[in-house]
Amino acid sequence: MKIGIVGSGMVGATAAYAMVMRGIGREIVLVDKNHKRCVAESEDIVHAVPFADPLLIRAGEYSDLRGSRLVIICAGVSQKEGESRLDLLERNAAVFKEVVPSILEYVPEGLLVVATNPVDIMTHLAAYYASRSGLARTKIIGSGTTLDTARFRALLGEKIGVDPQHVHAYVIGEHGDSEVLSWASARVGAATLDGFCAEHNVCLDAKAKRDIDDLVRHAAYTIIEGKGATYYGIGSALAKIVDVILHDQRSILTVSTPADEVAGVKDVCISLPRLVGGDGVLATFPLPLDQGEKTALRESAQVVRKAIDELMEVL
Repeated sequence: MKIGIVGSGMVGATAAYAMVMRGIGREIVLVDKNHKRCVAESEDIVHAVPFADPLLIRAGEYSDLRGSRLVIICAGVSQKEGESRLDLLERNAAVFKEVVPSILEYVPEGLLVVATNPVDIMTHLAAYYASRSGLARTKIIGSGTTLDTARFRALLGEKIGVDPQHVHAYVIGEHGDSEVLSWASARVGAATLDGFCAEHNVCLDAKAKRDIDDLVRHAAYTIIEGKGATYYGIGSALAKIVDVILHDQRSILTVSTPADEVAGVKDVCISLPRLVGGDGVLATFPLPLDQGEKTALRESAQVVRKAIDELMEVL
């Protein structure tokens, strides 16, 4: 199966590399305005193929995306040190105005997986441009809080001494400062988090939860301060989303997609646990939130909706 990636910067290139290492797809086409960089990244990844799986990797133009099962959008300007994701909005909106119609000209029925930040707003913008071509909104998927959820599970698993794959905990809302770590719905296997901790004498007090929350919520800022950008985590998250779609795995992922209403906020893109398969987003699952989490989710949705409103005023 052919996979397109528009934007061959660190995130796009790392996503391609992650897919090669995991043997996802059959052909990957990289497209970038900086064609020289695009060629260099594709050639570098090609040299890793003999050590992994026999995928075809090449640089191309938008027309070379024809026949792609899905296209990952990583195009955009990168986040600066100390800059919030929402600060990126105005600069990246102009990029999508060109990129999304160019993709849909050659891949009118494929799925769009959005990684550009601020991802929730850019997912909404991708849906706005895609609506003109008739592409179903369920086929537009933002990476959302997929990586945040993985961070939450990893840190929580480390704290309680359990493999993170058996920790079921979710980060929902905006992929950004207002995101919500749902402690009330967290499970360890079939047990509630509180029940597990009580039974196994694990201390998970308010301070421990605050520490985990801080590490999850501010992980990107810490990484950007240290090395300028994040790409390994999100590249791996994108590879997982693509794998789920290509193999119709029907997995539950915290992705962002257009919704008519979330927590009383109309027409907004934020992350919730969603069933993802070959046709995109198949269903959304509500979480048993406590009152504080319900309020935080509504406020997070309002943050994204406000930014969308400001954007739509200038389009």
